[in-house]
Amino acid sequence: MVFILLPPVIIFILSFFKINKFFMATVASMVLIPVIYIMFNPFVNSYFYVDKLNSYILLISSIVGIVVGLSGISMPQRLKLSENAIKRFYRFFGIFWLGVNISILSNNMGLYWIGLEFATLSTVYMIKVKNSPFANREAWKYLIVGAIAISLILFGIILMYASAKPVLGEKAMDFYSLVTNAKQINGYLFEIGFLIAVTGMFIKMGFFPMNLWLSDIERSAIYPVGALFSGVLESAIILGFFRLSQIEMAINYTHLIAFVYIYAIFTLFMVSFLIYRSKDFIRLFSLSGIEHMTLIALFWVSGGYFAALLHFGAHALFKPALFLSVGILEQKRKYMFKGALSGFKKPIIPIIISLLLLGVISLPPSPMFFSEIYGFKAMIDISKHMNYFLTMIFAVFIILLLISLIFYKFVTVYQEGLYEEKDAKKIVYKSEIIILAIFIISLIALLLPQTFSYIEGIMS
Repeated sequence: MVFILLPPVIIFILSFFKINKFFMATVASMVLIPVIYIMFNPFVNSYFYVDKLNSYILLISSIVGIVVGLSGISMPQRLKLSENAIKRFYRFFGIFWLGVNISILSNNMGLYWIGLEFATLSTVYMIKVKNSPFANREAWKYLIVGAIAISLILFGIILMYASAKPVLGEKAMDFYSLVTNAKQINGYLFEIGFLIAVTGMFIKMGFFPMNLWLSDIERSAIYPVGALFSGVLESAIILGFFRLSQIEMAINYTHLIAFVYIYAIFTLFMVSFLIYRSKDFIRLFSLSGIEHMTLIALFWVSGGYFAALLHFGAHALFKPALFLSVGILEQKRKYMFKGALSGFKKPIIPIIISLLLLGVISLPPSPMFFSEIYGFKAMIDISKHMNYFLTMIFAVFIILLLISLIFYKFVTVYQEGLYEEKDAKKIVYKSEIIILAIFIISLIALLLPQTFSYIEGIMS
């Protein structure tokens, strides 16, 4: 267990000395060994709860963490950062990664919250790595929004703890005890706490009513920070939603369906039109990340666990890959789409980025193509047993309509990116080629029959 938390701690300590970028990348890669070990050795105690669900999520987020460590090799040249700025990034990257790993592995709701608080506070300083008035303003904005979200989560945890305390005693803080004894809990008080906590989680993922803060922050920060938001931080938040919704399913499934569907569809409605009006890469990717998180939440509460987890894995790999690709695409040409895929000496780079752009909108053979088919099927199947089949058909139609709008925007961006322009010459570093190769290999691995079988068995 300690070996999973060790690489972030080492990165934090080394950030106070002269930075060796290659050694930092090596340290980040060390996390893969203990992560693979615990995937085959689950356990539960008062503080940590390791099962197939969070070990899968930990594996995906660890791959992203490793890749962000690799991105540090080219980051000084790419972003023209000072030595102090690089040290600041690694320092708070270590704290951030440590907090997220604690949240993912925690059995105790209080410990889960502490991990999220670590991640929230450290992210404020990572946003300010690029020292500009815009970045400083957005860091303060994130601190305010993050404080609102994390406070809601804490208040919800207190109420959920109070609902189970008479039955479970001090074990009322444990995810495992709550899941296994859900039917004995005071349902009314738990549901109030659940609604408040999940609202905080949704806000922290950019859901309504705070849709724009996420794209503003990821635009103001350096590209690796956007990758960490979409591939690592959201992993911890969505796991908390998965755990709590399992309990709510046993208490009142109808209330869970109603709340999540109304919240998610309204968020998707707002985000689709914001995406349609998007005028640069980062905002496009940030807002589409919110779209994918709404789909994951909808698939999960509909009983489509395989679809939700496959979609989660694909999103957590696609989106950081696209954020890190923006560093390549935007050389000398910030905020512009036209000519983004031209100007490369090696044609393999625009081909890879093109595949990522098209894959994230669920074109086959993207993993998202399969996850959405299974997910919408689960939504239809669940409605057959709950007497609202026509309502579900209408909901699916609305969702597909909004997704089509997003699909249109991405295709338009892709077409504009193909335009040739003379001044679009781009430099690609070896570490960036390795990064894109890791993402492509990981995404291909998600499509293997063995991976499908593993994901299907997570919630069985």
